[in-house]
Amino acid sequence: MAATEESNRALAQQLGDCLKEKGVKLATAESCTGGWIAKTVTDLPGSSDWFEAAIVCYSNESKHDLLGVSPATIEEFGAVSGDTVLEMTDGVFERTGADVAVSVSGIAGPHGATDDKPLGTVWLCWGKRDKTSFADELHFEGDREAVRLQAVEAALHAVMDVMICM
Repeated sequence: MAATEESNRALAQQLGDCLKEKGVKLATAESCTGGWIAKTVTDLPGSSDWFEAAIVCYSNESKHDLLGVSPATIEEFGAVSGDTVLEMTDGVFERTGADVAVSVSGIAGPHGATDDKPLGTVWLCWGKRDKTSFADELHFEGDREAVRLQAVEAALHAVMDVMICM
């Protein structure tokens, strides 16, 4: 089944119920999704009980200024990389009171693809405060909206997995 706004909203509701039950708060650091994870969760009434903050950092400069991502990391590995999303997640934890965080950076298109990072390449990082964070490279099919919807879905699933919300 393809990711849709409705399916992502239902997934966000499941996640929210789990996070509220566990008494933890989520924060996001978003690049290619442009705040769509935050929008999906804040569309739900009562999400302030479990959602802390979102930092949308589209440019490389904002990744550094808002989240503390090292310019050397972006220079060496690129904005769409595991190293960058790991630093984005660290930055979210340093700047918010969230207990769990997810970060995403990718190439949703239609421009920006390279031979090494084709259209639909998305790096996702998720973790709990003071625990190991995990980064994974994902590849999605479709146009810009489809890639972004799939990235939101993957991010929500990743947080559910780390919080054992199944």
